Amino acid sequence: MTVNIYGGGSLDRAGPLRRNADWLTAQATHPQARFTAFWRSQVAVLASDTEATPLLYGPEDARRWCSGGHPAYFLGLDGGGARFALDLSALAEPPSPAESFVDLRSVGTVLRQNDGAMLAFGRALIHWHQTNRFCGRCGAPTESRLGGHVRQCLSPACGAEHFPRTDPAIIVLVTAGDYCLLGRQARWRPGMMSTLAGFVEPGETLEEAVIREVMEETGVPVASMRYHSSQPWPFPGNLMVGFQAKALTTAPVTVDPQELESAAWYSRAEVAAFDEQRLPNRDSIARRLIGDWLDAPFAVP
Repeated sequence: MTVNIYGGGSLDRAGPLRRNADWLTAQATHPQARFTAFWRSQVAVLASDTEATPLLYGPEDARRWCSGGHPAYFLGLDGGGARFALDLSALAEPPSPAESFVDLRSVGTVLRQNDGAMLAFGRALIHWHQTNRFCGRCGAPTESRLGGHVRQCLSPACGAEHFPRTDPAIIVLVTAGDYCLLGRQARWRPGMMSTLAGFVEPGETLEEAVIREVMEETGVPVASMRYHSSQPWPFPGNLMVGFQAKALTTAPVTVDPQELESAAWYSRAEVAAFDEQRLPNRDSIARRLIGDWLDAPFAVP
């Protein structure tokens, strides 16, 4: 089974071991421990046009930064040592070499699968910590626990535990015969078209979200669908759940201007002729949904 970019990898998250504070301390100070640095949504990598690898720091560098108040969160075990995400966002400027700090999406397609998954995990976890510094139940400050996988409310009267959250969203390629339905948002680069997507609402199944989002955005009724694949999307903290869906006909499109700038049916030949400017980025599940359809028609019940 093909795993989408930012998923998969060999990282052992070692969930049961996170509760052992002494073990975590020993892992963080072990000579084989490695820390990946993040600065304001950017990640430190060594990159060229054809490949990229995380810029890894040893425990001595990490100890200096952590003693200065910069938090580190345990990601898991990989090979011979522990891996941590180090949040340096409080610094006024990224540490040297500053040019190594880049947007993860700019290097996603040239990272090894394992590295892409680890960096996506770290980016999402750090964002969650940055946006959950106070208890959602009582408003008191929270503190990181279990290596960064829980935030504990510090109010004795509350003490609520808060766990990292992922917001599910559906993403779907709708087809009818030899045509597919694509749309665009105004903020995208000029000419880019993509699949339809939207967040799952409370009390809603994934399938219901597909039907609702397609109808709301384009007015096209979905006749049937099937699951395709999923993708962690740490921008900032989503899980994209991909579907292939079938419409009964190439029904007229009625665009919701609050959601999309435009949407239309495109033939297989038209999509095959799209250049890179018009297609979704290669690191996205949207690109894979379209690519799989171009490679071979899929049978949706």
